[in-house]
Amino acid sequence: MQPLKYLSGYPEHLQQRARELLDAGRLGATVRGRHPQAHAVRNDRQLHDYVQELKARHLRQSPPLGKVLYDGRLQVLKHALGLHTAISRNHGGKLKASREIRIASVFRDAPAPFLRMIVVHELAHLKEAEHNKAFYQLCLHMEPDYHQLEFDLRLYLTALEHEAGRPAGDTGIP
Repeated sequence: MQPLKYLSGYPEHLQQRARELLDAGRLGATVRGRHPQAHAVRNDRQLHDYVQELKARHLRQSPPLGKVLYDGRLQVLKHALGLHTAISRNHGGKLKASREIRIASVFRDAPAPFLRMIVVHELAHLKEAEHNKAFYQLCLHMEPDYHQLEFDLRLYLTALEHEAGRPAGDTGIP
């Protein structure tokens, strides 16, 4: 039995159900059926506007963002779904901080709730650096279904990884 790396922190009964759906070749379809709505955020400009809108609604007092973009170099396999960075530069004898949010390119084609969950996660890092109780409370404030979406996203990534390792047209059913 192969480990499900995206689901390793979840109870065994949930992992077992995911394995059953995966073995039957239905995990991807099940998740896509639960979240069929696509988003219209196709390019970096639209992503910037989308993130700024969420930030303005929930985190008005947080520092401004310098850059928001889809990043094809982020590797989902290394658990980097998004990245929040603060870059300090010396500018005329003063330090200027620029904050960036980079979202893995896989979310360009992911269901809309998953993009929202990742953006909420990265925005929460503007206020809370660590994944602690305050961080997750902030995520829940911005997205009440955050924990369910995170679990569904992990199922989606498991299905994507499994589908990528299978020859095209192979359903996985013997």
